This record gives sequence, structure tokens and C-alpha cells, in this order.
Amino acid sequence: MMLIRTRSERWLALAFIIATACTHNRQASSLDFSSMLSKKNINVESDAPDTKKEPSDSTTDGTPELSYPGQPVNSFGQPTYGVDISFPIHREKVSTNYAWLPHNVDPENNPTPKEYEGMPIQPLGNKQAEYDKLIQGCVKHYGKRGHSCIVTDQDRVSMSLRQPSAMQNYTELGFKKIRAPDHVMELVKKFWETNHGSQSPENWPTGNTYTNHWEAETNMVSVENPKLRGGGTKIKSAIWSAARETIEEWTGEELTQCSLYGIRVYKEGAVLATHVDRMPLVSSAIVNVAQDVDEPWPLEVYAHDGMAYNVTMEPGDMVLYESHSVLHGRPFPLKGRYYANIFIHFEPTGHTLRHGHAEGGSSDVEDKYRQAVGEGRGGHEQEASDGLPPYIVRGSVEETRWKQTHRNEGNKKEHIKSFATGSTQTVAHLAAQGGDLRQLERVVEKKKELVTAKDENGWTPLHEGARAGSIEVVDYLLKKGADANERTNYGTGASALWLAENEHGGDHPIVSFLKGIGALSLGPEL
Repeated sequence: MMLIRTRSERWLALAFIIATACTHNRQASSLDFSSMLSKKNINVESDAPDTKKEPSDSTTDGTPELSYPGQPVNSFGQPTYGVDISFPIHREKVSTNYAWLPHNVDPENNPTPKEYEGMPIQPLGNKQAEYDKLIQGCVKHYGKRGHSCIVTDQDRVSMSLRQPSAMQNYTELGFKKIRAPDHVMELVKKFWETNHGSQSPENWPTGNTYTNHWEAETNMVSVENPKLRGGGTKIKSAIWSAARETIEEWTGEELTQCSLYGIRVYKEGAVLATHVDRMPLVSSAIVNVAQDVDEPWPLEVYAHDGMAYNVTMEPGDMVLYESHSVLHGRPFPLKGRYYANIFIHFEPTGHTLRHGHAEGGSSDVEDKYRQAVGEGRGGHEQEASDGLPPYIVRGSVEETRWKQTHRNEGNKKEHIKSFATGSTQTVAHLAAQGGDLRQLERVVEKKKELVTAKDENGWTPLHEGARAGSIEVVDYLLKKGADANERTNYGTGASALWLAENEHGGDHPIVSFLKGIGALSLGPEL
């Protein structure tokens, strides 16, 4: 029995040695949705495995070395494990069916106890204890409000189970590791080198369990912070513009900017719970800006092929991923001083770039936006009459959920025409709804009063921007004089923060931003 335990532990240690080797090769090492790390590399510039290299983690005949007899092997020849092994994903507990238990070592002579029937084999050790420690730490940290930790994590698990199958995917695998385009990295690297000494603690909502921030704090060197040298909307727009072409080429879809968050600095011992991002964060990228680590800190990604991959990164590496449907996290604690990332998010407009030109459609986002506004509909929304975003599968549970929170979306055209201040004001509200900062800047430059203009229901562009989850739009409007705590329905409705929380949940960047400036969460008067 002891021999088997030692082998299991040695296998886990080998995973990190492999990850280090892959980092030196500037290639992504991989893991499987039902698997553990093995050394068969994925080429940095391709989604396909590097078939020129033979895996070193194999027996003399080239077959992979398994942690236990019968362990699944993925298409890249890597031993695999399933969900709820490294971290709770589809259930609120991880497997405790260890590979070294008698019924797994010698199943012929040891019947499987009832408590382990149907439970996948656990090759990673006591991950349940690690998860219990995380939740208990959160509950202890928040004291009387500690129950919110449990609620937050239940929501994460529920969304991880529900959302991926209800999403439209745009790539075959769901992620790809490349080197960041030079013009992207130049902007980010310069900002980091200038401001990394001015880190400030990240503001997490009460009970948030996505990171263990109560014991391994995360800091921010925010590109949207105008107090930092070079910070503000200008660099955010520049990073978005620089990254958009790369992600559009990968997805084949026309994209509109959605959220840009970071630079976030993780510290020693940090973990990031495996999750999917809330909509409309769909087509995304992570750029590793800087790191000081003792061993690679892999990004665990669950791809569309049903496999999970552990992707190691070096400064300048960029992982493209469909964040609305690809589960991703860092469930293994960071070993090192820090790890700094920036997160770039876009939303598909519903126009594919793969055939748009052949059909005579315009490829210019602003032309399409102007045309849409002229027709009385949102510039970046799909053309369906009910306004359902193109990345939500029709007939899915997410369509039902979306319609429950967007009851007036199908009547948006009529609603827009009823704006009391006319068509120009309509463009301002639409620009905020679509997160279109450039369009908003243009119309506000012509009519400054549009910053605080109200529609027939007392909604201002700030309310629309908060509901859309657009930090850059909200930040711009606040700087132009918008009231962060103004309520809809002419004083009896909801504040911007309340709308953001109810639309996106407490862990969304727009919620953290509004709380960071002291905004209040004011719900509608019943």
C-alpha cells in the first residue's frame, strides 16, 4: 500500500517538473478534463500537439505512465482525470476515491465500498481538505457575514454546471496559447515597469471565494487608474484595439470591447477557483505581464473536447480562451513571490468575419452601429427580434434566464423611440448599453447634458453602462459629472451598483469598481 501512495505522490511532483520543462521550451504543457499533467507539448502557435517530440513521461515502449491501472488517456497521450478532482466544479465536493485504496489497487479481491460507487478515482491526494480549508478560511474571515462565502461558491458551481452547454462556441478547442502581439505587450510592459511599485489591495466583494484573498491577498496595478502614470481610458482603449484583431482572427467573429481588468498581482499561496465568466465576457485573453515563481503556476483549462489542459505561461505569453464556456482556474497554490496578469474581454456582435464580406455585409463595426441606431436598435446586439445575444443557444436554460432579466428587450425599438429628449439622447443611451466608449465620447462632446439625461423610466447612460458591465463607460460618465448613486424611476428605482450586482453577480469587475469608488447598492422601492 505504501508503494502505491509513493507512486501517486511522485506522479504529482512529476507534473510540475514537466510544466517547468515545457516552460523552457516556450510551449504549453497540457492536462485533460479527465486527466493529470503529462509531457506531450502543444505548440505555442497552434492548437495541435507537437508530434515531433516523443513524450518523456512514458514507458520504454512509448506508452504513457499511468497513476493507476486503467487511467484514461487523452488524444495527446496524457493521463487524464475528470471534473471534481482538482477542485469542486460540478458538485460541491471533490472525489475522495484515492488511487491507493484497496478496491482501486486490487478490485478483484476488494469490492468497492458503497460510499465510493460512481466516484471517479482521485490521483491528486486530499484535495477535499484543501477546499474545506479555503471555505472555512473565508467564513472565519467574514465572521457574521461568513454565510455569503457558501452562497457565492454554490453559485460558482451552479454556473459551471449550467452555463457551458448553453453557449455558442466559436473555436474548435476553446483556447490557444500564443505570444502576445508586440504592440500589446509593449503597452502593458511599459505600464507595469512604470507603476509596479504602486500596488494597491484589490477590493473583493463580501464572501467572494474565487480567490483565497483573505490569506493570499491580490493587488492591483490598474490600467484604468488615472492616478498611475499612463493610466486611464487612453491606455485601455489602446490595449483593446491592439488585442482585438488577434482575437477576432482566432474566433472568426466581429467583436466589441467588453471589459479590461488588471494588472492583477497574485501573491504566494494564491489559488483561483475553477469557473466560467459571466456574460457578456465571451472572447477573452490572459496576458502574463511578470512573474517571480519557484515553479510554474499552471492555468487549468477545460476545453471543448472534454479534456483539461494545464497551460504554463511566461511573461509575454497570451492565452486566448472562450471564457463563457471554457472552465478555467488555478487550483494549485502559487509557489513564488508574485504572478501578474491582465485580462482582456470582448463580446461577439453576431457578425461572422468568415463569410461577411462575401455576403456583401459591412466589416466596419462603427458603420454597423450607426446603421443599427438609425433603425432604432442596439448597435452590438444581434438582429433577432427578441435581442437574444448570439452566443446563447436557443432553447437552453440560459435563454430562459436571460429573458427573465431582459423582459423589455424585444420591445427595445419602441422603448428607444419613447426617450423624452429625442434621438440624440437615444444614441447616448445606446452607446452606454453597448459599452461603446468612442461613440459615447462623440455624442457627449456635442451635447454635454446627455451625461445626466433620463429616459421615460428615469434611466441615465450611467445606469445602462453599469447594467452592461462596462467599467470604461461608467468611469467616463462619472468623470463627466454623473451621480454614482442616482436611482432609476426618478428616485424610487435602483442605483448603478444594484443594477450591476443583479445583472452580473458580486464577483464582476464592474461591481468591484463601483464599490471601490464608494457607490451604494440601492434597490427599487417596492
